[in-house]
Amino acid sequence: MNILVVGGGGREHAVVKALKQNKKVEKIYALPGNGGIAREEGAECFPVKATDLDGIVAFAKSHKIDFAAITQDDPLVMGCVDRLEELGIPCFGPNKAAAIIEGSKVYSKDLMKKYGIPTAESETFTDAEAAIDYLKTCDYPTVVKADGLAAGKGAVIANSFEEAKKTVEEIMVKKVFGASGNKILIEEFLTGPEVSVLSFTDGKVIVPMVSSMDHKRAKDNDEGLNTGGMGTVAPNPYYTEEVQKECMEKVFLPTVNALNREGRTFKGCIFFGLMLTPKGAKVIEYNCRFGDPETQVVLPLLESDLLEIMLAVREGRLKEEAVHFRKGAACCVIVASDGYPSHYETGYEITLPETKEGEYLYVAGAKAEGEKLLTSGGRVLGASAVGNTLREAIDGAYALAEGVRFKNAYMRRDIGQRALKAKI
Repeated sequence: MNILVVGGGGREHAVVKALKQNKKVEKIYALPGNGGIAREEGAECFPVKATDLDGIVAFAKSHKIDFAAITQDDPLVMGCVDRLEELGIPCFGPNKAAAIIEGSKVYSKDLMKKYGIPTAESETFTDAEAAIDYLKTCDYPTVVKADGLAAGKGAVIANSFEEAKKTVEEIMVKKVFGASGNKILIEEFLTGPEVSVLSFTDGKVIVPMVSSMDHKRAKDNDEGLNTGGMGTVAPNPYYTEEVQKECMEKVFLPTVNALNREGRTFKGCIFFGLMLTPKGAKVIEYNCRFGDPETQVVLPLLESDLLEIMLAVREGRLKEEAVHFRKGAACCVIVASDGYPSHYETGYEITLPETKEGEYLYVAGAKAEGEKLLTSGGRVLGASAVGNTLREAIDGAYALAEGVRFKNAYMRRDIGQRALKAKI
């Protein structure tokens, strides 16, 4: 089989590595991919942007693609699956109608309200002045969210009226996220442990993967700016069997059923961002694809064949497909360019250590230049390790990350510490 993977981050590198394990796979093409994927045997990258749907369609035609995994948010929301399916190319990933659960936070919030799925109280605004007037009545902290995609930076926790007002003006007046800020949500601030749960669904059944805990802030002790994620661990110790049962009954199945009733049947991976509040689990956000860097700890724990699961999702027979995860834990430490997510320099040569069984280097912001691998982004790569215990996984990931060398390399030093200290 010739497989197409659309996207170019560490998540896509993890997906490519997992897909390669299936013996039916002859060739994997990544658009645009990255320098790490290009080094994988049997994989090839081409400089077609993930948002260039015409280019993706033309490439799929000319390279006789048998199956496509669309793993990045933008092309899913834009309708990449619809375009490829029209050609007769089966895809893993939701169509445009279903991908709206990430494409519009206002839509997903309205869906949750309509079907009684627990989430934060909120109000929607299309006018900046009306939003600012409403902010005068809010308790703080409060949360301001851009409606559309914003590269993971569209949600701001404002600790004061002044901070919230500035955020509204930046999103709605200055349009720092473009048209994604035409509408905003102002939400109540929830407290409690956060949990990320990726789930396979074919629109009929839903199979949650191993839970994970992300670390969004740039600096240790959850200080600094919000990022796309500086590291993650799995499983999340707060996600107990009791919590999982609650989420299945009140969140996971109701979400799948709600989308079906709305004529937006979802096939692919739904990401549930949850807050375990004193009043129970509540949805912070939906994503319509694998999370990044959550994928870099979940897939190393997957014992079943990823391609076979994806095919079962596409064909509506997920109920028949065994999905197993190994016992133990995994940790991913992001090695970034110092200064990320603000100002940082790129173009530095990367030296990578050798990996052994249970260790993975997932490249994200790096490009191949001849035999060299050069930094090209903020989050350069993720060093992941699997262990029998969380402590073992954390130690393994940091030992691997320490072997990564490039000028201005930076990493948080406390990934997983919160999970180790968790008292359930």
